Amino acid sequence: MRTPKLSRGSGPPVKGAARDADHPGARRCVSVHTCLLTGPTRRSPRLLAVTASTGETRGEKKERTRRSILDSALVLCEDSSLVALSLRQVAKEVGIVPTAFYRHFDSIEDLGLALVDESFVSLRAMLRAIRRSDGTVPTFTEIVDRSVVTLEEHVHRHRGHFRFIARERAAGPPAVKARIHHEIQLCERELATDIARLPGTDHWSAEDLHVLSGLIVTAMVATAEAIVDAGGRPEAEKRVSDVARTQLRMVLIGALSWKSEP
Repeated sequence: MRTPKLSRGSGPPVKGAARDADHPGARRCVSVHTCLLTGPTRRSPRLLAVTASTGETRGEKKERTRRSILDSALVLCEDSSLVALSLRQVAKEVGIVPTAFYRHFDSIEDLGLALVDESFVSLRAMLRAIRRSDGTVPTFTEIVDRSVVTLEEHVHRHRGHFRFIARERAAGPPAVKARIHHEIQLCERELATDIARLPGTDHWSAEDLHVLSGLIVTAMVATAEAIVDAGGRPEAEKRVSDVARTQLRMVLIGALSWKSEP
C-alpha cells in the first residue's frame, strides 16, 4: 500500500506545541529545523547581553558575568559603603536573578574581598617593577619620583577601585577592612626588603626598615586617596603629586642620617 505524501507544513504535531502556542513569549515550532521566539521576552537587555550566545565557552560566560558583578558593585559603591549594598541591588544592576549571584560569590562581603584583591595585586606588581626596572638598585630619589608618577597613573586607570579602598578602609565590613590592612602590610614588607638593598641601610635593624617602609606606604595611600578626591582636575592632582614628592623626600633625607641600633 502506497503511503500518501504529506503536504507542506503538515505532519504530526510536535509534543507540547499546542500548549506552548497558548503562552505569549513561548517557543512556537514552525518546522522540524526552525523555532521562532514569539511575544515579548521577560529577560532584561543587560541579562541578554551577559548570556547571549557568542561562541563563548561555559567558563568564559561565567567569568564575564563575574566581571559584570564586580564592575557593577564598584559603580553602586561610588556614593555609599559596601555595608549598605544589597545582593538584590547588584543582581538588578547586572541583570541576573539574585540566586545567580551565589554562583560567583558567597556574600556581599566576599564580593568586597575580591575587589580588595583586585585593587592591590596590580599595584604591588607595578611598584615592584619600578624598584627593579633595569636590574640596578635605584636611589631613594628615583624610588620616590617613579613611585609617585606610577601611582598617579594607576589611580587614573583604576579610580573606582581606589575610591572603593579609600571608603572601605574606614567604613567597610570588618573582614574587608582587615583584608585592606593586610594588603597594605604586604606592600610595607616588600618595600622594606627593597630598602634593605639600598646603600646606607646595611646595618639597619629589621624593625627600622619596617618603620621606614610603613611611613612611605602610609604616605602613598594618603596620596592615592587625595588624587581620587581631586576629581580629575589637573591642577589639583599636580599639587597632590608635588606634596607627595616633598613628603617622601623629607622622610628619606631623615632616613639617610638615621643611625639604626641593632
